[in-house]
Amino acid sequence: MNNDVSFGVIFNPKLSKAKNGTAPLYARITVNGERIELSLKRRITLSLWNEKRSRLKGYSEESLQVNKSLDRIFNKIYEAFRQLQEENKHISAKAIKARYLGSDESYKTLVELLTYHNTKMTSVLKPGTMKNYFTTEKYVLEFLEDKMKTKDVYLKQLNYRFIIDFEHFLRNYNPNKHRRRLTNNGVMKHLERLKKLTNLALKMEWIEKDPFARYSLHFKNKERDYLLKREIEALENLDIERETLSRTRDIERETLSRTRDIFIFSCYSGLSYGDAKSLERRHIVKGIDGNKWIVKEREKNGKLFKVPILPKVKVILKKYQRESKVSGFLLPVYSNQKINQYLKELAKHSKISKKLTFHVARHTFATTVTLSNGIPIETVSKLLGHSKLSTTQIYARVVDSKISKEMEMLKEKL
Repeated sequence: MNNDVSFGVIFNPKLSKAKNGTAPLYARITVNGERIELSLKRRITLSLWNEKRSRLKGYSEESLQVNKSLDRIFNKIYEAFRQLQEENKHISAKAIKARYLGSDESYKTLVELLTYHNTKMTSVLKPGTMKNYFTTEKYVLEFLEDKMKTKDVYLKQLNYRFIIDFEHFLRNYNPNKHRRRLTNNGVMKHLERLKKLTNLALKMEWIEKDPFARYSLHFKNKERDYLLKREIEALENLDIERETLSRTRDIERETLSRTRDIFIFSCYSGLSYGDAKSLERRHIVKGIDGNKWIVKEREKNGKLFKVPILPKVKVILKKYQRESKVSGFLLPVYSNQKINQYLKELAKHSKISKKLTFHVARHTFATTVTLSNGIPIETVSKLLGHSKLSTTQIYARVVDSKISKEMEMLKEKL
């Protein structure tokens, strides 16, 4: 990256500060046309100065002493330049001066910020969230190397242009064949995480200005799939034993049956994948009404949620009661990747055209099971364990049948 950097050092007396035939001596460091002056904290006799050689002429004691000192200073400045090259740090006149003065430790870099965050936050953030930050870090490092031809930059170099260039890099990133191109919201998620990192740097006083001050994140509202009542019934009534699984012969019918059970469980409980997977016997308690409830802290945000156990949930829990005594977990949940793969098969055989993922079950609980049956959105928010009502409003969909019923009621009143 740094092989094309133009670098130079020239020594000059500051004539504007000349007095009694002497003037203070400065070093002028130039990198790619950018200049910065460095005071050498000494004065020299102007009549002895050789401007062409940037040294004192003659062999007087002053000339010998000053010239020897200038040779040492030049070597130290050059060494600072060389060190920054070897470390693949951003090279600028300011950076070289800071390294020479030994003050560049105060200028934190982006890689240092990433390392600090990913080290300190592992005990605070959930593994899934940390995984997302590691992915963002990977994109940042690729951007630095591919587009900026460096492996690191100082945090104070982050500005509006850096963010715009990074956004452009993400939008045009060509992944390998196993991954899809980033969507608009995918790009925004990475920028959102970078913004949180720079906010951390602000709080740590590693930077003085917010590089995102003039930048706005633009998420596109995405319609979230959920199952209608007839689609839930189609999935529940699917005769897995009779189905010929042409594409996935290696998937046992038992596996698909279990996957369906876990999905239906979430449709009638609203539990996310992580909460369903980590569900234990201690999370089943007697509620205020004397019936069984699921009471648990959300894996995602630690917020407590309480869900009364509906009949279909009770049947599924009872089905796996025996093996839960061995595993310690109430449900036999596969990996998220595998369960979504199996759901794809189930959707095909149930004639469900929607893209079926585990999270669709949570949307279904919020929309078809609760809101469409008159449960207030404030109650649904608590059932889902949301920190803010606005989060629940993303899930909240009113199906056409509910609109029709309510309009019929309105017609009668009118």
